[in-house]
Amino acid sequence: MGHHHHGHAHSHDNIKGRNLLISILLNIAITVSQVIGGIISGSLALLSDALHNFSDVLSLIISYIATILGKRKASSLKTFGYKRAEIMAAFVNAATLVVVAIILMIEATERLMEPKEIASNLVIWLSLVGILANGFSVLLLKKNAKENMNMKSAYLHLLTDMMASVAVLIGGLLMKFFQVYWVDAVLTMAIGVYLIYMGYDLLKESTKVLMLFTPKSVDIKEIVESICTIEPIKNVHHVHIWQLNEEEIHLEAHVDFKKDIKLSEFDEILEKIEEHVYYKHGINHVNIQPEFDKCDSKNVIVQD
Repeated sequence: MGHHHHGHAHSHDNIKGRNLLISILLNIAITVSQVIGGIISGSLALLSDALHNFSDVLSLIISYIATILGKRKASSLKTFGYKRAEIMAAFVNAATLVVVAIILMIEATERLMEPKEIASNLVIWLSLVGILANGFSVLLLKKNAKENMNMKSAYLHLLTDMMASVAVLIGGLLMKFFQVYWVDAVLTMAIGVYLIYMGYDLLKESTKVLMLFTPKSVDIKEIVESICTIEPIKNVHHVHIWQLNEEEIHLEAHVDFKKDIKLSEFDEILEKIEEHVYYKHGINHVNIQPEFDKCDSKNVIVQD
């Protein structure tokens, strides 16, 4: 059975970990100040923002732990190591975004029915603190968020937090100058809708990876057809393609040969397959089972 793996560097892990730690400390400070401020001022929007911030603290801690675990080496009991830790963190973080959003919307509905007078000055100042602190955290994680699903989940939590603080600030100004206290509940509802919108895509993508779905970037039909052009390959079947994590896409397949070739010939053909699927489809882990005159299903997709 042929097997090949293209490796990747992990030189940014320490920077990722440091940036996550800074963001965790900032969010703990924001959460404590907003809880105290929300209780004193009576602002549901501020308390809901604090709840969201608290979920961010938990999410960032999960992301940090996943980053640390992801660096651990494989062993006889964990042959893939902890390479899926960051995908699982992304899934958990996306799910908490949606759960927090539902809680906020329920609270907002109740407050909308019974608006209360709110100490707007405290709301304004604390929302400004939230905007500055979360804005700084967003800038810290922005670069890593483009290439890593775990970091993207942490980034989205912080970005939505910053947007929520902006909404709370607007609400505080409206309450201070126009005494429109129902806007507090409306803004909380808007924050909830926005969280669901942001969390859904990430939840869907991380679920696809965990369920071993074929990545969007991969066309199985095209891969099979192109491999079959290599002589003396007769047929490619029993194909499985899945994404292990952000950096590894695996291909497993059975390959029928027209003649009983030597092992040295198979090695040359395997190298051609590996280079083709890596450069054209980004597949960096190939596992091929060679066959000759074997009686089994020749379907491309076989249900075990």
